[in-house]
Amino acid sequence: MGCLFALVALLSARFALFLMWLFTNRLSDAFDSTLGPLLGFFFLPWTTLMYALLWGSHHSVAGFEWFLIAFAFLIDLLSWAGGGDRARRRM
Repeated sequence: MGCLFALVALLSARFALFLMWLFTNRLSDAFDSTLGPLLGFFFLPWTTLMYALLWGSHHSVAGFEWFLIAFAFLIDLLSWAGGGDRARRRM
């Protein structure tokens, strides 16, 4: 089941977040409110997914895990920049 989830996460972070919300408690365990995962779903899906996955292992994020979250944040920023670049090229 874990390999299937990893494949889904590679294809779409938002779909993986939706499946995580539907079938597990990790999002509610990692975040105190509904607003964090909801905003993360729309604006920073990779960062939200990585934070929820790393939080579930031992109920905290520490050390090297912050580097992984920063890397996911970089992926989110690059996807935003790439979308803006494509929009400018169409005009």
